[in-house]
Amino acid sequence: METLPQFVSWLRSVAPYVHAFRGKTFVIAFPGELVMEGILTTLAHDVSLLHALGIHIVLVHGFRPQVEEQIALRKRESQFYKGTRVTDAVALECAKEAVGEIRLDIEGAFSQGLPNTPMAHAEIRIISGNFVTATPLGIIDGVDMQLTGKTRTVAYESIHAILASGDLVLISPLGFSRTGEVFNLRMEDVALSTALAIHAHKLVFLTETPLVPDEGGEDIHEMTTVQAKKIIASKRLPDNAERYLRAAAEACLGGVARAHIVPYATDGAILLEIFTHDGVGTLITNENIDILREATISDIGSILQLIEPYEENGTLVKRGRELLEREIDNFSVLEHDGVIFGCAALYPFPDEKMAEMACLIVAPDVQGEGEGERILLHIENRARAKGFSHLFILTTQTAHWFLRRGFVYGSVRDLPQNRQLIYNWQRRSQVLIKKL
Repeated sequence: METLPQFVSWLRSVAPYVHAFRGKTFVIAFPGELVMEGILTTLAHDVSLLHALGIHIVLVHGFRPQVEEQIALRKRESQFYKGTRVTDAVALECAKEAVGEIRLDIEGAFSQGLPNTPMAHAEIRIISGNFVTATPLGIIDGVDMQLTGKTRTVAYESIHAILASGDLVLISPLGFSRTGEVFNLRMEDVALSTALAIHAHKLVFLTETPLVPDEGGEDIHEMTTVQAKKIIASKRLPDNAERYLRAAAEACLGGVARAHIVPYATDGAILLEIFTHDGVGTLITNENIDILREATISDIGSILQLIEPYEENGTLVKRGRELLEREIDNFSVLEHDGVIFGCAALYPFPDEKMAEMACLIVAPDVQGEGEGERILLHIENRARAKGFSHLFILTTQTAHWFLRRGFVYGSVRDLPQNRQLIYNWQRRSQVLIKKL
């Protein structure tokens, strides 16, 4: 029976993400290695679930190992320059054959009815086509790249129309010139150009590489584009990891809200990255993903969802929507990736130069990570800025947490006169005060 409360807690923690991402467009790119390692069916299950939750999906696949296989069968050797394939006529034919094989595998994975899964009998159509026009990469450092190209344009109107009809879009790393020539493209380039062209909310790279490490070798779970540029400039990443990070950073600089680099070796990696607070990959944003800000009227629904469980168990006094609407200017919220995970309110008593902090709540799945202290510090700074000398709280269950953070016990007589008049003697809340 213990699993039932766990399920309810999990569902509540996921619900804000489902609400935030419904109707958004994700570009999900993955290398040919994922297909070679037999993970395609699992990916199809997870992407189908995202699709069922109302997220528009564009898939971009790579094919490097499949092209290598075809070249080896022809007893030829691959040519590369700075990690990019030099595509001669034979290599291009190999690329065409690899694309055909992978497209069939992908379409088959989404056409099997997803038996013995929650998505059984779901009918999901996946549409591919000549969405990408390309130009030759040309001669680089004296090396003729031949039939290797770069993305020129992406048919964003056609893609939007397909997504609006409820289908998925599949894009291969081949582009076509205005004169009908075919060019071999990098998967990362195609995914980046597509995400920018269709104004995607997220660009997700499912990769064969581990997480991006810092200088000490520790995994980095979040970084800004400024940090990403420094890491790229350090030249300490392997070529494939650097390409992913470079494309992710360029996507964010170009207007994509979030980019993710997620190792596909973890089962359900894309779901864990999107629907959990910390994820399992490296997230790249143009700015810091955590935002502490003053609340607005549009935050009321999220605040109510956050505080209702604590109202029900008696930790907080019940607030109705109407009261919260009147008091919304007193609230601050902690927002992470567009989802509100914490809040607190500041009620002023200017005559005594005191202020009350109330309703300090952090979502259960991020408790113990220092977010409560961040909100407390924000409220303290907000109170100081307004000229208050003391901050007080009333609590029935969390006194020790505040005592460890500089508060001391007080009494009802220490409260501002107007606050004494509305003190709830039935709750018998403890009074704690901190000098600012």
